[in-house]
Amino acid sequence: MTYRSPPEFDPKGLAPNDPGAKLDGGKVRLGLVVAGFSRAITAMGLVGTYGATKYSDNGWLAVANGEARYTDALLRHLLADLAGETHDSESGLPHLDHALWNLAAVCELRKRKEK
Repeated sequence: MTYRSPPEFDPKGLAPNDPGAKLDGGKVRLGLVVAGFSRAITAMGLVGTYGATKYSDNGWLAVANGEARYTDALLRHLLADLAGETHDSESGLPHLDHALWNLAAVCELRKRKEK
């Protein structure tokens, strides 16, 4: 399903040609995610950097059966965390950070198929 924003409008009610008008009302507010989840995004970036160093930049996009394999990795990291093992023994990074990266990978792969 594709997100469709409502018709453009100025959130202050200004007409499009009024001074100071900005037709961004109803649009996705990505700043809420970037600012609100800055630590989680940085943690996911650390996991992605670790993976790129171990394998290759963006090589995960070419992994066969990626959705299933990254779902499995997500679940392994999540279960390890739930069992009380907070950090991955190989990377030294938190299991939850790995789980977050794997969830993002599964989500991205699905969305790329939707086009």
